[in-house]
Amino acid sequence: MIIDQTETPVLQQTTAIGGKAIYPSLADKRVIVTGGGSGIGEGLVEAFVAQGARVAFVDVADDASHALLARLTPGAVHEPLYRHCDLTDIAQLKSIFAEIETVLGGVDILINNAGNDDRHGIDEVTPDYWDQRLNVNLRHQFFAAQAVVPAMKRAGGGVILNFGSISWHLALPDLVLYQTCKAAIEGLTRGLARDLGREGIRVNTVVPGNVQTPRQEKWYTPEGEAEIVAAQCTDGRIQPSDVAALVLFLSSDDARMCTGHDYFIDAGWR
Repeated sequence: MIIDQTETPVLQQTTAIGGKAIYPSLADKRVIVTGGGSGIGEGLVEAFVAQGARVAFVDVADDASHALLARLTPGAVHEPLYRHCDLTDIAQLKSIFAEIETVLGGVDILINNAGNDDRHGIDEVTPDYWDQRLNVNLRHQFFAAQAVVPAMKRAGGGVILNFGSISWHLALPDLVLYQTCKAAIEGLTRGLARDLGREGIRVNTVVPGNVQTPRQEKWYTPEGEAEIVAAQCTDGRIQPSDVAALVLFLSSDDARMCTGHDYFIDAGWR
């Protein structure tokens, strides 16, 4: 039998250093992370920088973001870039993203991580608060994707990862607007994946469980955290680095046939 090897794609081998996977396909990739200054976003920025990617991140938390730059820049293959950006201001979003694209020379990967899970009761919601919550948690994900799609098309493809939440799958209390947005994000992912797939652009949703960050710790007592772990299938608290491990895989060429779906990193929390 004669095998035509020209039909067989050559995949770069994934290696591991210090117990963590290194994806050769992520080296030099141009990445934008929203909400990258702290929490999960900080872990994502750190992970992409460690892969040798060209990373830009946006946030409104300047002090935390500059501290992250100071920590990551020494020894980085490519110095990370930070820009202050209020994602609820779509004109500002488009302007900052255009600047980043120019500096990086394009955009290969967009991580729509930014969000805000402030608690609220149903009787507290006004029309203005409704609009503000949707702007903070949903609207910017679409317009950030819209902003990078032309560059990805010119490059022949790209990756968009939208961050959802386990909260609406569990029907957690006092989060009705946040959960409305996070449920809609999974629909956004499906629509974008369908419309952009033939352009070589993959779109998925990352659905974290309860990740141990300073922000989340302000919502839960030690007893509440123990209840979460008891409801998980595995022991331990999910860390930003655990979420980053999933994000790196989905962003890499190893996940080239993964699109239009939701990927949970929740320790089996039910």
